[in-house]
Order: sequence, then C-alpha cells, then structure tokens
Amino acid sequence: MMNSVLKRMGLIALLAGPLAFLSGCNTMEGVGEDTQEAGEAIESEADEHDDDNDY
Repeated sequence: MMNSVLKRMGLIALLAGPLAFLSGCNTMEGVGEDTQEAGEAIESEADEHDDDNDY
C-alpha cells in the first residue's frame, strides 16, 4: 500500500518539475532567453571571482 503511494508521489513530482519550468516561458524562444540569462549570470560571477585570484 505504502509503496504504491510513494510511486504515485514520485511520478507526480517527476511530471510537475518540467511542467513548472515550462510554464515560466511559453515559447522555445523564452526557454532560450532564460537559459542565456542564467549563463550570463554564471559567467559574470565567475569573472568576479577570477579577478580576485590574480597571482
């Protein structure tokens, strides 16, 4: 009984994750823009830390 409940909860979580991500942007262009913004933020953060470690 408990095993089937856990399987159902896992399936719901597995389906809800991508659905929540895709609901934030309605088009593939939106996904690309979101991904680009995330990459730029990571690159900016890396540049800040790289400047701190000049030898």
